[in-house]
Amino acid sequence: MDLEGIDHVAMSVPDVERSAQWYIDVLGFERRYQEMWDGIPIFINKGTTSIALFPAHSNTTSTSLGAGAWAKAASERSGVRMLHLAFRANRKNFLAAQDELEQRGIQFEFQDHEISHSIYFSDPDGHKLEITTYDLEGAAPSVP
Repeated sequence: MDLEGIDHVAMSVPDVERSAQWYIDVLGFERRYQEMWDGIPIFINKGTTSIALFPAHSNTTSTSLGAGAWAKAASERSGVRMLHLAFRANRKNFLAAQDELEQRGIQFEFQDHEISHSIYFSDPDGHKLEITTYDLEGAAPSVP
């Protein structure tokens, strides 16, 4: 099996529009496939990473079999959870991300993993997010 990588992560959220806007405003994602599936899920994309946002409690009346099946599957798996979603950045953008989060008043935690440095924070729905860099050359740990 020769896979290219992760296509998307599906997450359930209380308010898909609010969550999509947060990822767009804070992390620079863009909407994709807006005309598909009667708007559910909302697909947002950054580089090669996509997130599919589903309503946490779906009463969808979508005429699209695909979207209806997706929403049903999401609601049936409500006990399954994602531990965290990690994004990769180079050192310059890793440091810039910390500045951006501080400016927005979003708290984060720095961790030195020896092979990488990471910051952890949460989206408005409580999903744990990570930004990590493997670009450590000449870098002192960046503890906020």
